[in-house]
Amino acid sequence: MDYVLTFLTTVIQVYSYALIIYILMSWFPNARETRFGQMLAAICEPYLEPFRRVIPPLGIIDVSPIVALIVLEFATRGLHALFDILQSQF
Repeated sequence: MDYVLTFLTTVIQVYSYALIIYILMSWFPNARETRFGQMLAAICEPYLEPFRRVIPPLGIIDVSPIVALIVLEFATRGLHALFDILQSQF
């Protein structure tokens, strides 16, 4: 059962890195228009969109990606807690 937790944690971590790269690409002109930027947009935008609808930008700063990354961290911690509970029962 540890391999499932390791796999899920790794997937969340890789997705977090993809989000960070996608966010940093906004600092470089036309970076999101590249093929790589469009691929990341297809992966990251569906996750970021609900956060952007709920959290308005603070001036020119969009804090919704930070909240999205924090939610992913909470999901990772929740998975660890869930698997700890499941392992203690079996």
